[in-house]
Amino acid sequence: MAAPLEQLAQTFADCKPLFFAMAETPRQQILLLLTEHQEMNVGQLAERLPLSRPAISHHLKILRQAGLVEVRQQGTENFHFLTAEPAIELIERWAQELRTLG
Repeated sequence: MAAPLEQLAQTFADCKPLFFAMAETPRQQILLLLTEHQEMNVGQLAERLPLSRPAISHHLKILRQAGLVEVRQQGTENFHFLTAEPAIELIERWAQELRTLG
Protein backbone atom coordinates (compact mmCIF):
# COMPACT_ATOMS: atom_id res chain seq x y z
CA MET A 1 0.00 0.00 0.00
CA ALA A 2 1.28 3.46 -0.87
CA ALA A 3 2.32 5.82 1.89
CA PRO A 4 -0.31 8.49 2.62
CA LEU A 5 1.73 11.28 1.01
CA GLU A 6 2.39 9.18 -2.09
CA GLN A 7 -1.29 8.34 -2.30
CA LEU A 8 -2.22 12.02 -1.95
CA ALA A 9 0.30 12.94 -4.66
CA GLN A 10 -1.33 10.39 -6.98
CA THR A 11 -4.78 11.76 -6.19
CA PHE A 12 -3.55 15.29 -6.94
CA ALA A 13 -2.32 14.00 -10.31
CA ASP A 14 -5.67 12.30 -10.91
CA CYS A 15 -7.50 15.54 -10.08
CA LYS A 16 -5.35 17.75 -12.30
CA PRO A 17 -7.53 17.47 -15.45
CA LEU A 18 -10.65 18.08 -13.36
CA PHE A 19 -9.23 21.17 -11.65
CA PHE A 20 -7.91 22.47 -14.98
CA ALA A 21 -11.33 22.01 -16.59
CA MET A 22 -13.14 23.83 -13.80
CA ALA A 23 -10.64 26.70 -13.55
CA GLU A 24 -11.91 28.76 -16.49
CA THR A 25 -15.03 30.92 -16.21
CA PRO A 26 -16.47 29.88 -19.61
CA ARG A 27 -16.31 26.22 -18.61
CA GLN A 28 -17.94 27.01 -15.29
CA GLN A 29 -20.71 28.81 -17.19
CA ILE A 30 -21.18 25.78 -19.46
CA LEU A 31 -21.40 23.48 -16.45
CA LEU A 32 -23.99 25.73 -14.82
CA LEU A 33 -26.07 25.84 -18.00
CA LEU A 34 -25.93 22.06 -18.33
CA THR A 35 -26.99 21.75 -14.70
CA GLU A 36 -29.99 23.95 -15.40
CA HIS A 37 -30.98 22.58 -18.82
CA GLN A 38 -29.80 18.95 -18.46
CA GLU A 39 -28.53 18.72 -22.05
CA MET A 40 -27.72 21.26 -24.73
CA ASN A 41 -26.11 21.43 -28.13
CA VAL A 42 -23.43 23.93 -29.12
CA GLY A 43 -25.98 26.23 -30.75
CA GLN A 44 -28.09 26.40 -27.60
CA LEU A 45 -25.02 27.15 -25.52
CA ALA A 46 -23.93 29.84 -28.02
CA GLU A 47 -27.31 31.58 -27.61
CA ARG A 48 -26.64 31.97 -23.89
CA LEU A 49 -22.90 32.61 -23.79
CA PRO A 50 -20.73 35.40 -25.21
CA LEU A 51 -18.58 32.82 -27.01
CA SER A 52 -18.26 31.60 -30.56
CA ARG A 53 -19.32 28.09 -31.46
CA PRO A 54 -15.68 27.01 -31.99
CA ALA A 55 -14.78 28.36 -28.54
CA ILE A 56 -17.68 26.50 -26.95
CA SER A 57 -16.67 23.30 -28.75
CA HIS A 58 -13.13 23.74 -27.44
CA HIS A 59 -14.36 24.16 -23.86
CA LEU A 60 -16.70 21.18 -24.21
CA LYS A 61 -13.78 19.04 -25.37
CA ILE A 62 -11.83 19.93 -22.22
CA LEU A 63 -14.87 19.20 -20.05
CA ARG A 64 -15.33 15.82 -21.78
CA GLN A 65 -11.66 14.95 -21.31
CA ALA A 66 -12.01 15.73 -17.60
CA GLY A 67 -15.04 13.45 -17.34
CA LEU A 68 -17.44 16.26 -16.47
CA VAL A 69 -19.49 16.17 -19.67
CA GLU A 70 -20.63 13.44 -22.03
CA VAL A 71 -22.24 13.68 -25.44
CA ARG A 72 -25.32 12.03 -26.90
CA GLN A 73 -25.74 12.03 -30.65
CA GLN A 74 -29.21 12.48 -32.11
CA GLY A 75 -29.21 12.55 -35.88
CA THR A 76 -26.68 15.17 -36.89
CA GLU A 77 -26.70 16.95 -33.55
CA ASN A 78 -24.62 16.34 -30.46
CA PHE A 79 -26.22 17.03 -27.11
CA HIS A 80 -23.91 17.55 -24.16
CA PHE A 81 -24.87 16.67 -20.61
CA LEU A 82 -23.28 16.82 -17.18
CA THR A 83 -21.74 13.68 -15.68
CA ALA A 84 -20.76 14.90 -12.24
CA GLU A 85 -20.65 11.64 -10.30
CA PRO A 86 -17.09 10.58 -11.30
CA ALA A 87 -15.83 14.08 -10.46
CA ILE A 88 -17.64 14.06 -7.13
CA GLU A 89 -16.11 10.70 -6.23
CA LEU A 90 -12.63 11.93 -7.14
CA ILE A 91 -13.00 15.15 -5.13
CA GLU A 92 -14.36 13.18 -2.16
CA ARG A 93 -11.34 10.86 -2.33
CA TRP A 94 -9.01 13.88 -2.43
CA ALA A 95 -10.80 15.50 0.53
CA GLN A 96 -10.70 12.29 2.57
CA GLU A 97 -6.97 11.89 1.98
CA LEU A 98 -6.39 15.49 3.04
CA ARG A 99 -8.44 14.90 6.22
CA THR A 100 -6.41 11.78 7.00
CA LEU A 101 -3.15 13.72 6.79
CA GLY A 102 -4.47 16.81 8.57
